Amino acid sequence: MDTELAQLEAQLEQLISQHERLKADNVALRGRVSRLEADNRQLADKVRLAADRLESLLDKLPEA
Repeated sequence: MDTELAQLEAQLEQLISQHERLKADNVALRGRVSRLEADNRQLADKVRLAADRLESLLDKLPEA
């Protein structure tokens, strides 16, 4: 019985350790997602600005 309890205790410690690791990974991944979403918004804004400028330039070209 003591052996079984020791095994269960070891398994529980492993689960707790794995939970803590996964929790930390999750926090890091959430931060990374947040940064990437912000970068994506900035890039989308730049693409829209470039498209607007291009359209403006195309409007100024004489028609052939």
